[in-house]
Amino acid sequence: MGFERCHPAVNLIYFTAVIAGMIAFQHPIFLAVSFICAFLYSVKRNGRRTLAFNLCLLPLAIAFAFYYSSYHHFGVTVLRRNFIGNNMTLESLVYGLAVGVVIAGVMIWMSCVYAVFSSDKVVYLFGRVSPRLSLFLAILLRMVPRIKKEAKRINMARRGIGMGAGQGNFFQRLRNGICIFSMLITWTIESLTMASESMRSRGSALRGRTAFSIYRFDNRDRTYVIVLFGCLTVTLMGVLLRQTDMVYNPRLIWKPITPASWVFYGGYALLCLLPLLLELWTEYRFRRARSML
Repeated sequence: MGFERCHPAVNLIYFTAVIAGMIAFQHPIFLAVSFICAFLYSVKRNGRRTLAFNLCLLPLAIAFAFYYSSYHHFGVTVLRRNFIGNNMTLESLVYGLAVGVVIAGVMIWMSCVYAVFSSDKVVYLFGRVSPRLSLFLAILLRMVPRIKKEAKRINMARRGIGMGAGQGNFFQRLRNGICIFSMLITWTIESLTMASESMRSRGSALRGRTAFSIYRFDNRDRTYVIVLFGCLTVTLMGVLLRQTDMVYNPRLIWKPITPASWVFYGGYALLCLLPLLLELWTEYRFRRARSML
């Protein structure tokens, strides 16, 4: 049993909390904790292929920090002058790195959302509140993996006639890639139109429509929610005590790290690690049960 087997409301509360924390918190320790936990959980959920994607985001975040510091010149700690004569400051460099880490962390968390949330969960959560919104989100979540699969099929078919994305010289590859992208856009528009007409014929937008669901809020979900809100309480205490604040202009200023600060860091780390710990604990119990047979 993984985190995806929990109640959809629990999944929604958790991902809302961690993504909001990733965006709102500017303290380097909180950013690092959230990014590392998202990195580990995405690799656990999506396999080793995600490892390369996550590692590619790190140099991109560093490159964004240098780009940001080249065009934003706040701060008093001058490091050097760039090629156009503007000062590059330590404060702008660190803030640019923080913004890059936030963008990369949100992307990684969203990959976890796509791995956990399914279309039936979206319909269950938003079906009664807004049928149109639930239909749109369900089609969107289902369309993303279908687009990737269709792109591979188109590329494989074109490789048979020597016009794949990786065949020919640079200009031929560029032309083949544009053709594949054009075909994919056409297929996506047709698929969305067919899905919309199909769901409309089934009465998806009618008032009072109900949807079948197999979700039940059981004791497992209650235990998880208690631990989740306990971690949220500790994190909110850190917010009220300004442990998550960070000043980048004109100098780098943050609260001194005290023994109480480690309690808030630990609570936030436990919050971000809850799904990973749940899945590791489930795998351990499963292996133990098999060894006892």
